[in-house]
Amino acid sequence: MYHVAKMRMAAPIGLGAVLGWLIAGGAFPLRPTARAAHEAAAPSLDRTTLPIPEPKIPPSTVFDVRNAKAPPRFEVKAPAGAPNVLVVLIDDMGFGQSSAFGGPIHMPTAEGLAKSGLRYNHFHTTALCSPTRAALLSGRNHHMCNMGSITETATAFPGQTGQRPNSVAPLAEMLRLNGFATAAFGKSHETAAWEVSVSGPTNRWPTRSGFDKFYGFIGGEANQWAPTIYDGMNQIEPPKVPQYHFLTDMTDQAINWSKAVKSLTPDKPFFIYYAPGATHAPHHVPKEWIAKYKGKFDQGWDRLREETLARQKQLGVVPQDAKLAPKPAAIKDWDQLTADEHKLFARQMEVFAGYGEFADHEVGRLVQAIGDMGQLDNTLVFYILGDNGASAEGGMNGLFNEGTYFNGVHETVEDILKRYDDLGGPLSYGHYAAGWAVAGDTPFTWTKQVAANYGGTRNGMVVHWPKGVKAQGEVRSQWHHVIDVAPTILEAAGLPEPRSVNGTPQTPIQGVSMVYTFDQAEAKGRHTTQYFEIFCNRAIYHDGWLAGTVHRAPWEPKARATLQEDKWELYDTRTDFSLTNDLASANPAQLKAMQAIFLNEAVKNHVLPLDDRGVERINAALAGRPDLMAGRSSLVLYDGMVGLSENVFINLKNRSHSITAEIEVPASAADGVILCQAGRFGGWSLYLKQGKPTYTYNWLGLRQHTIAATEVVPAGKATIRFDFAYDGGKLGAGGAGTIFVNGKKVAEGRIEETQAMVFSADEGADVGVDLATPVTEQYAKPDGRFSGKIAKVTVELK
Repeated sequence: MYHVAKMRMAAPIGLGAVLGWLIAGGAFPLRPTARAAHEAAAPSLDRTTLPIPEPKIPPSTVFDVRNAKAPPRFEVKAPAGAPNVLVVLIDDMGFGQSSAFGGPIHMPTAEGLAKSGLRYNHFHTTALCSPTRAALLSGRNHHMCNMGSITETATAFPGQTGQRPNSVAPLAEMLRLNGFATAAFGKSHETAAWEVSVSGPTNRWPTRSGFDKFYGFIGGEANQWAPTIYDGMNQIEPPKVPQYHFLTDMTDQAINWSKAVKSLTPDKPFFIYYAPGATHAPHHVPKEWIAKYKGKFDQGWDRLREETLARQKQLGVVPQDAKLAPKPAAIKDWDQLTADEHKLFARQMEVFAGYGEFADHEVGRLVQAIGDMGQLDNTLVFYILGDNGASAEGGMNGLFNEGTYFNGVHETVEDILKRYDDLGGPLSYGHYAAGWAVAGDTPFTWTKQVAANYGGTRNGMVVHWPKGVKAQGEVRSQWHHVIDVAPTILEAAGLPEPRSVNGTPQTPIQGVSMVYTFDQAEAKGRHTTQYFEIFCNRAIYHDGWLAGTVHRAPWEPKARATLQEDKWELYDTRTDFSLTNDLASANPAQLKAMQAIFLNEAVKNHVLPLDDRGVERINAALAGRPDLMAGRSSLVLYDGMVGLSENVFINLKNRSHSITAEIEVPASAADGVILCQAGRFGGWSLYLKQGKPTYTYNWLGLRQHTIAATEVVPAGKATIRFDFAYDGGKLGAGGAGTIFVNGKKVAEGRIEETQAMVFSADEGADVGVDLATPVTEQYAKPDGRFSGKIAKVTVELK
């Protein structure tokens, strides 16, 4: 009931009087002292259920606000003193590549943070990008995130679906719901490939995965000179600035965002996930960074491995008695190579090293900006030098255009040498030879994808937090894994692990906090058991022992044996840092026990059934994952639909098909793209050139086949149709192309070869424009933007 006895009648007052009274200070919001009192009176928050439930406030019975006392304001803030967090994840960098861990790539930012922080020399990843990222950003094993491999090879089995379950809330969401500002910049390869379109679902996109801000690319890789960028969930075109490079762009974005957050809310901690595309292929870097390494790798990869091991011992990141593990048999000795091979391979490594140093420079700009804001002392930095081992996916010769690898086309040394000066620049899409990957994983044998060996899974990590870590310049050798980063951040921030997030009970975090190691160099390691599995390369670590089997090397077309007959190796890592002394034959009982532990962990973590299928996993129907185009023989497109990846576009490869466009030509004639797919390194485009219908098929950037009409399409509405009659008989065969205008044949010709498997890993299909890189240089405008109107375009499979 109302407190009637205390009611007072007041004379009516106008709006102007109210405003004047407020401006003068009447009934102004709580003064700082009052705000502090209210905060002190607020009950402590239960942070194990997220979002934190708002307190239930009973209805007021006070009639007049003058006689009422406001309840404490409910506001979720991070715990007092919680640090900012910066997680830097370099892509495809091996344990022996950064100078911070004895490698040849000068990385002064990593070195500087290590000198005033800690180096971790027993830190491990999963051996592949998406699995590592999913584990890092959740604290759970990658199969528990349904990320047993990359989303492009996802299957129907739990552990491999490519879709993070709601029971695995991301770390960013935990922090955001606890009062942090959160942002991700760079690479995001944790969203199912078929979900990356306007149709979604978008609940696994970065900004629906706990990040307030996202600026970067969604997928495994990006052209650093011409990336497909998303700002939040909106695809945007890169800034049109001279010498544009995505690394610089994403760093500018990260700096600007962090400054804005600290400007408006100086006491609000931020969480930044900074994940550049570097140093994953394509290796793209400005020439001045490549020039810094001219002649630095002429000694070759064998000598480089020896030099790196010596520096690693000097730094104390490997034991003094560590040996150099043997190279895989497929990697030739440097002195057995030809002069042309020496020239080409040395250049490839110069490009890669320049790329690595450039990436570190950009990290340095971000760290400097945080320091300039006075925030570095209370910023917990994890600088993770690789999400897996160095990549041997370039094969024995390396690549000028990675698209050739995806389509089973062999590039010779002679072929690549013809483009020597273009390596690293915007006309290339390159990768280095596998020998450099092995050298980059010194002192180990194997590389990325090989989860059986530390060459695939051990990565250097630097931790820097002046306010929270007293030790400086020390090495930590406790055995840890990428799933340990999330619980470390929670503990450092004073936050509990949530039991429920957004209404879903949570799978417990499987990682172990590393905070105990910060000031206890000799503390016993707490991560005692860990399985590994990528493409059936698998291993188990337990109490210092490592057992594993190499099922297939990255360059091998098929498995070495059946899953049942795989040969296992056994190492005592406490005395054998580099894994050089295989004890499988000498200690079969220990090997058998380790295999049993692996099987137990595999069952618990949805690793089974093991899946070593190859081409079948590229095909969505055979693999059992969703396909937006499943069962469809046609697709209708409209003007403005751009950036449609191959995972959401109808598959025209190895098929007869037609493209029919209904357009309107202005009186002055029309130019530009009607519909295209991919770009400079392989793709096709149907366009008007000086008003004449033209079709160009760009085969892997090596050869172009063009069919063009000789007459201009008259002004007004018109129907342009391109028919392709596929020869068949094999994958990637050629065919006959015919162009029709309003039903009349106007041009025909041959396309002698087509791309059988993939057009592009990063460029999509565009209507009315050719974004990123052009399929052909024949457009009147750089982006081929169509000057008429496009009503619709229909693509039909025959």
